[in-house]
Amino acid sequence: MAEIKAAIGEVDEVKPKSPLIKIIVAVLLLLVLLAGTVAGTLFAAGFFSRPALSAEEMLSEESLKPGTPGAGAPSAKKAGDAIDAKDAKKGAGDKGTTKADGKSPKLNNKSPESPRFDHTYFQMEREFLVNLAGSRKVMSVQIAVVTRYDQRVIDNVKKHEFALRSVVMDVMRVTTETELAKPDFRKDLAVRIRDAMNSLVEKYEDFGGIEDVYFTAFIVQ
Repeated sequence: MAEIKAAIGEVDEVKPKSPLIKIIVAVLLLLVLLAGTVAGTLFAAGFFSRPALSAEEMLSEESLKPGTPGAGAPSAKKAGDAIDAKDAKKGAGDKGTTKADGKSPKLNNKSPESPRFDHTYFQMEREFLVNLAGSRKVMSVQIAVVTRYDQRVIDNVKKHEFALRSVVMDVMRVTTETELAKPDFRKDLAVRIRDAMNSLVEKYEDFGGIEDVYFTAFIVQ
């Protein structure tokens, strides 16, 4: 009998604990129900079907949020791509302008960065009058120069006109009557005058650019 009573006492001690277990089980069931509801709602909203964002995309989206410093600015990758494209375009432009026929313009050996353009002529206003060497005859000429470089060549000719007149007459006055009879005399004289003019302009401007000299008037008497 004593053993039976002891067993009944143990059962009585356990009974008060059973309501606590029921409460715990009920709470666990409630949590599971809530978790299921939330999961179902997210699934219906397509949350689980959205692809994962890369770190770069996450940074990009973060920068576009209102109140974020630099919001609205392009991402670092896009800015870098824009800079690379600009540098590539600039590098292509440094190679020189391409003509419509696909050929690059001719370049001068002394000034590789100077592309050639259309012919530009310039006539020096005053005539050149000198005595022939060892003769009483006089030679009178008018000179025009031509270039296919930019306007700076003509501007330099105008700028140094007085010095150019001096060197041209120095070349002319060493001419003899015998040289006048040569078939290529005028052509040779034009070349010597051109070289003398270019040498003088290069002395002051580091670049001549006069390609040819023409006589628009030529008199010996």
